[in-house]
Order: sequence, then structure tokens, then C-alpha cells
Amino acid sequence: MRRRAFLGMAGGAILGSALPGAASAQALAEGQRPNILWITCEDSSPHLGCYGCAEATTPNLDNLASQGLRYDLAFSVAGVCAPSRSCLITGMYPTSLGTCHMRCNNPPPDHVKCFPEYLRNAGYYCTNNVKTDYNFPPPPTAWDDSSKTAHWRNRPDPSKPFFSVFNFTITHESQIGTLPEKMGEGNRKLLVDPPHDPARMELPPYYPDTPVIRQHWAHYFDLLTAMDRQAGEVLKQLEEDGLAENTIVFFFGDHGVGLPRAKRWMYDCGLRVPFIVRWPGTLEAGTTTNRLVSFVDFAPTVLSIAGVTIPEHMQGSPFLGAVEKPAREYVFAARDRMDETYDMIRATRDHRYKYIRNYEPERAYDQYLTYPESFGVMQEMRRVEKAGELKGPELLFFRDHKPLEELYDTQQDPHELNNLAESSDRTELLNHLRAAMDSWMTEIRDLGCVPEFALAEWLAQRDSEEAATQAPPYPEISDSIRSIFGKPVSEYIGQLNSTDRIARLWAIKTLGILGKEVEPILIQALRETDSAVAYWPAMAFENYAPLSPEALDALRSAMAEAAMPVRIAAARTLYKQDGPDSAIPVILAGLEDPNEFVRLRAVEALDHLQITTPEVHAALERAVEDKTEYVPRIAKHALTRW
Repeated sequence: MRRRAFLGMAGGAILGSALPGAASAQALAEGQRPNILWITCEDSSPHLGCYGCAEATTPNLDNLASQGLRYDLAFSVAGVCAPSRSCLITGMYPTSLGTCHMRCNNPPPDHVKCFPEYLRNAGYYCTNNVKTDYNFPPPPTAWDDSSKTAHWRNRPDPSKPFFSVFNFTITHESQIGTLPEKMGEGNRKLLVDPPHDPARMELPPYYPDTPVIRQHWAHYFDLLTAMDRQAGEVLKQLEEDGLAENTIVFFFGDHGVGLPRAKRWMYDCGLRVPFIVRWPGTLEAGTTTNRLVSFVDFAPTVLSIAGVTIPEHMQGSPFLGAVEKPAREYVFAARDRMDETYDMIRATRDHRYKYIRNYEPERAYDQYLTYPESFGVMQEMRRVEKAGELKGPELLFFRDHKPLEELYDTQQDPHELNNLAESSDRTELLNHLRAAMDSWMTEIRDLGCVPEFALAEWLAQRDSEEAATQAPPYPEISDSIRSIFGKPVSEYIGQLNSTDRIARLWAIKTLGILGKEVEPILIQALRETDSAVAYWPAMAFENYAPLSPEALDALRSAMAEAAMPVRIAAARTLYKQDGPDSAIPVILAGLEDPNEFVRLRAVEALDHLQITTPEVHAALERAVEDKTEYVPRIAKHALTRW
């Protein structure tokens, strides 16, 4: 994998061992090395009293903010936990590591360590209580102790500096979706009386105003209060141990609130997190900053604070400590597979504007996703939508297609409801943010374009700097065809003729959105021997009609002769064109493939096509017994049609 410095978009160079001024831990006297404490929580937006949220009851965290620095523009790199946590623990973007899909279990390359290992090597005692969820198993070298009892108090030498993490799950989506009467006794005891009054809560405008949704929204604030008590207990222990003055405290959430259109999504309600830092004697108490901060910056910042050299592969920029760098201009985020459901979205944000790029606009926002569908808020939204009672912003989440691009003024439109992407007076701004996103995706080698069935093999070969197989030159297409994402078609064709496999995959994925306008390009790409390339046009053909005889012939050849995932994708389209006789056997064969992500695509196809034949029913019943987590979820949903 390329170990390139990520300069422009990160707001400053990353730091290698040869960089002047990168102090080593050995250069600091023992007494100068601060302890570092992370208090983290699940699924929480900045709904704290110190952020001006009148409904919040969070006295301990409000007090922490009064003693430290409150960051108003801190962001996760994904709207869900595992990709976000893979970034926090490595200092690298999940789209660069291949950890961008939810629970994908793709270990990083050998030279990329969990950053506490660097602290341990420098003499720190490092503990994690208790969640990891990094999208890969943490190696034994990551922590001195990662367990339910992990604590700085357990360090054998009390004079040794520590880095300790405490993660509280009481605010998780599962708890927001579980009202007190159904909560486990342990979590229910953490709730405080009186509870927040649902009638007094201010709902986001994209939720229908019903008693059920008000009840869950108020319950979320009850859980924030419970989490505040937990955080307060850890801070109290720090005081009891006489360590508060020599301990830097970070408090933050792992992504936004665990509710529809927030968690998993690229809006601020899914990405923006509360973030408070208390550093006695260094940061002025009770201050705020609008400096943009990303999770990718956290690992290098901790190393900077501790005086530990920052490895050159880290892609973030330290915002505190001995080697603090200039503030970044943008933050970036991505959405790829969320549990069993695929999508592909990228986001860029500056201090004011958010730009979102939907690479699969044909996929609706409200794709069925088993986990959130099991909770009351999503069920209530489905009920109201089915009854035809949604209005105004409440309808946004239930559109059949997503716009290709979204642009929001987060100052004037904090809920991101008014898409400005097609406003003629925003073209310059839109191009500016497009360019920032393109530069970021290129610099970090964004792997979201590698279909997941091929990702493990690609990652295994990444250290060899694998080049794409040289394909016959692609034909020129007139630039009179509309541009896409601000670039003329010729630029993407130029990338298709490249030997850079990542560039080629992004090019064909993007051109597939244009469909009929670039049909000759898609036909040629479908015939490539690289299944990762051929897969994207095979999927793209499904989204437009009528298909030419040449396109149909290419799809029929692919369904008969190509690699299994390409055959499945071709079968999805040909099922609608030619009927079930040839398509269904191909998709059913995909359910027997040894690659779990081929099986996932096969069962997704059956669910999408809503096929209800007896042989499909029997195959889905077998798929329910699949040993993976996500294939059975889609199979169970598909079976509800019988």
C-alpha cells in the first residue's frame, strides 16, 4: 500500500520520524508526561447542556466543558461505529484501510498499528474498558488490558503515565429503541427521575410528530442523562486519585444519534459529535472553538500530546500537543455497506457547507435494514408513511431515489433539508467542494470502489502495488454528453485507460451512473476479465431501459461466462428482460458460492426482484441457515413475502 503523505486536504503534513520538532517520549522528563483519559459514548449528537440544548440534563459534562475547551465542529468519518472506530484506533480513514464496510473484519497491513501500541512502547500503561469493534480483531500488543475491569488504577507502577478509555453504551441505538419498561434492570437503574417530558421536546423537522416518536426522543435524552452520570463517576475517580491536574480528558461520541436519517447517514446529525477537552494549565477553561476536527486527527493528536513520534502512514493532523498543525479546511466522511445493505456515499464539509455525493442514487434512503427496523421509531415512521400522513421534510427519507449530489448551508439550514446542488448561483462553491472530495479520495486511495467480494484479495496484494490489467483502449465519447460531478466524460475515459486499478474502478463506477449515454463504454467494461471492473457496468445496466441489442448480448454472455458476481449482476437485469428461466438458476448458484459477499449479493438480488417461486422459497430457507450474519437477515426479509 502506498505510504504517501496526505498534505493538502488534511490541513497539514503528517509527521514521520525524520521530521524536525517531532519530540520523542524519551525527550520528555517522566513528570512532564501527562496521563490521557478518553470518555466515549455511543450514538450521541451534541445534545448536551453545554452545547445550548435546553432539554438536556447533563451537569457533569457541562461542568467538564466549563473547565476545558468545547469543540463545536468535531466529526466522525462514518455514521456508524465500526468504521469510525477503525479510524480512531489507527489514525487512518477506513476507506483507505478497507475497513469501510460495517463489521467487515479486514485487518490493516502489518505496518499499521493500533496507536496505543506506540504509547505502550513509550512507557504508557494503556487500558480499554471495554468495546473495541474496530472492524478487525485488536492484536494483543494494542492494550495492556482491554476488559470490563480495565482501569488506570490497575497499573502495576502508580507512577507510570496512562492512557485509559472508558466507553459507555447506554446511549446506543438499541437503548434509544427500547423504552424503560423493556430495558434490562441494570440499564433501567441508571435512569433518573423525573424523566424528560415527551410533550416538551423539540423534534427534528424530518420526523413525524407522533406520541411514539416523541416518547423515544425524550427517552434518548434520559439516556444522555444516565451517560452523564457514568462519565461523572469516572471523573470523580480521577479526582479521588489526585490525578485530575496531570490528566488530559477527552469526551466524545462515536457518531451521531442512533435514529433514522441520523445514524448511518452523512448529515451532521449522523456525523457531528460532542467533543470536550480538559487540559489543566494549557487550555483555557470555559472556552469554545470552531476549529474543524475529524476522528482521523485523534490518534496523531494523542501521540503529539504524549511526545511520541507520529508514524508517517497516519492520515490525520494533530490539533493539540508539541507538534500541533494548522487547522484543516475540510472534514470527510463515507458510507458503504451498513450491515446487510449496500450503498456508496461520500461527504465533504467545510465550516459552513456540506457536499454529499451519492454514487448509487438508485438506492432509496429507506432501504430495509433489519436492525433499525426492529425499533419503535422506524416502525412508527413506516406506519405514518403507509397511512399517507407524512408532510414536508418528513417525506425526504422516503424518496424512491436520491439526488446525485447534495449541497447544504449548515448555518442557514442546520437540519440539511434544502438541497442547493442545482442552484445556478452555487456552481463555484459546488466545484470547490467537488475538487476537495476528488483530491481526498485520490490521496487516500479510497477502496470503496472495490466490490466487497474482491476486497479481501485486493488487500492481500496491496503491498505489491498491484497495477490494473491493461485493457484495450476505450473509445472516445463526445464531451457534449453532460458532465458528472463537475468533470467531462473524457476525464473518466482517460482514467479507464490507466493502469491504476483504483482510478479505473472509480471511473467505471461513476460512468455507470450516466447509463444509456455511455453505453458503448459500459459494454466494453462488462467484457473485461477483471471481475471488479465488469461488476459495475453489469449493475448499471439494470437502472435504465431500453437496452440495445448489443448491451443485451453482452449481458447474456456475461451471465453465461463471467465470474459469479458479474453473472449475478447480469441476471438481475436479464430477469426483467428475458424472464426467470435463465436468470434464476444463476442467482441461486450464487447462493452456494464460497465467498460470503457473493452470497450476500445473490440473496440481495432475490430480495430486490421479489421472486416468489417455490425453488426460490426453498433456497431462501437454506440461506437463513447461512453461517454469516447478514445473508440470513436478507433471506428472512425476503421470506416475509410468502
